[in-house]
Amino acid sequence: MTTDPVRRFSPADLTALAYAVVCVGLLIWAVVVTAMDSTDESMAGVIPLLATAPTSLLFLALPDGAAYFAAAVVAGTLINAAIIRWCGHALSRGARRGAGE
Repeated sequence: MTTDPVRRFSPADLTALAYAVVCVGLLIWAVVVTAMDSTDESMAGVIPLLATAPTSLLFLALPDGAAYFAAAVVAGTLINAAIIRWCGHALSRGARRGAGE
């Protein structure tokens, strides 16, 4: 009977996951702060957009609304996390080649 080895996550995977968690936390924070602000002058939504730029800025061309704002931040988070993961894997692959493995 063989057992599957424990799945080990690479640093690139963990970095991309940490980025995604931070961005989701910023989105939740922005929604809560905006909901609590009764003056309709909250600029909290800018922070998640800047954290997920430049990808989220492409989605700002969508119509106005909370759902489109959330979609822009989520899409920016997913695309940027995928790019972070890809870059991390590419860099670690290059480091292994340089070490003679």
